[in-house]
Amino acid sequence: MTASQPAPADPRPGLAAVLDTTARTWLDESAAQVAAEPAAVRRLFPAARRRCGHGPLTDYWTVDEAARAVLLTALPLSGEALADEVGRLHRHGDPAEQRAVLRTLPLLDLGDLALPLVRETLRGNDTTLIEAALGPYAAAHLPDAEYRQAVLKCVFCEIPLDRVAGLGTRADRELARMLADFAHERIVAGRAVPQDIRPVVRAFPDVIGAELKPALMDVVADVLKEED
Repeated sequence: MTASQPAPADPRPGLAAVLDTTARTWLDESAAQVAAEPAAVRRLFPAARRRCGHGPLTDYWTVDEAARAVLLTALPLSGEALADEVGRLHRHGDPAEQRAVLRTLPLLDLGDLALPLVRETLRGNDTTLIEAALGPYAAAHLPDAEYRQAVLKCVFCEIPLDRVAGLGTRADRELARMLADFAHERIVAGRAVPQDIRPVVRAFPDVIGAELKPALMDVVADVLKEED
C-alpha cells in the first residue's frame, strides 16, 4: 500500500516575505537561468545558502531549503532526466543540500524515480537526513515493508514519530506488531518504552501480549506523565 500525501506548501510566498531585495533578485534571476539552462542548477544550487540565508522559514522549510526548492522546481525537465539531475545534486551535495533535495521531492513530478535517494538516506545514520527523507514523498511512494522498517529505524534513532509523514494512514497491524516486539525487547532489557509508539500499537490491541499491557495500555499513567 502507498498513500497520497499532501505536498508541502509552495515556499515562494514565505521567501518573498523574508528575503531582502538583493537575495530576492538573485533567486529570481537564478530560477530564470535554471529554466533556460538546466545545467546552471549545478552551480547555483550550492550557492543558495550563502546568497539567501539559512534560518527557519516554516515548520517544514529553512530559508536555504526553500530557496533550493525554487531552483529545483524551475528545472524544465521530467522523468529520468529530472531524476538524474536531482540525483546528481544529492550525490555531490553536503548534508544541507541533501536535505533540500529530499524536502523538495514532493514538489517534483518524479513518480517512484526518486526512491533510490530515499533508500540511500535510510541506510545512513544522519537523523536530520532520515527525517527529511521520511516526508510526504516517502509516505506516498515507499512500499509497505520499507515504510515499516523506516519507522522502526526512527524509533531506534530516537526520531520522534510525529515527524514521520503519513504515519496516521500508513500504520498497519504488521507495523504495530513490530513495534510491540521492540517494546518487549526494551522491557526485558529494563529500559523505558518510547511514548510515541503507543498510539500505533494500541490501534491494534491484538498484537499486545499480556506482558506488554501494563507498559502499552496504561492510558492513565500516560496522562499523568504528560501533566508532569
